[in-house]
Amino acid sequence: MIGQEHDPLSQLVADIRSCRICEQHLPLGPRPILRVDPAASILLVGQAPGRRVHETGIPWNDPSGDRLRRWLGMDRDFFYNEKHVAIVPMGFCYPGSATRGDLPPRPECAATWHPRLFPMLNQVQLTLAIGQYAQAYFLPKSRSKSLTETVAAWRFHLESGVLPLPHPSPRNIKWFQDRPWFESEVMPAMRARVWEVFGAISEE
Repeated sequence: MIGQEHDPLSQLVADIRSCRICEQHLPLGPRPILRVDPAASILLVGQAPGRRVHETGIPWNDPSGDRLRRWLGMDRDFFYNEKHVAIVPMGFCYPGSATRGDLPPRPECAATWHPRLFPMLNQVQLTLAIGQYAQAYFLPKSRSKSLTETVAAWRFHLESGVLPLPHPSPRNIKWFQDRPWFESEVMPAMRARVWEVFGAISEE
């Protein structure tokens, strides 16, 4: 993160990266992963780091991230520029694997850190809420019973500055195949809105 060495956001990020609250529950140990800058205009909130992300320390550094960047029309340099995109998962550390996919994000992260962190990202104009955990946090009253219904109501949610998205994991290929409206409607609208935000900033 770029900024003064001891500014409040830098100090908070340092505190998060040294967090050991749920260490006993983490099979690979704690390695909190996030990327933020006070200038970021897009906030990307996913679930929790996977094993590969845990190993590299780079968020979305996996096939899911490759698909997400294609959705957004961004190359890696732009995506990982913290002044453009703040990346904050619901759980900062790899939670371990389950029978299908990874375990849910540890709840301690959101309860302990998010209420302090998100208000500091006050230049954010659009939040991409990826998956049910992020949607439950950002759309607690307006989300639907299922992720599909919540994503299908994207126009309504976008009015409040939050765009609900499915996880771009290769495990969700059938979800995308069964719902062609996501690719034909949501993806173009998402890309247009994202670059509208960046365009407005570049004109300031």
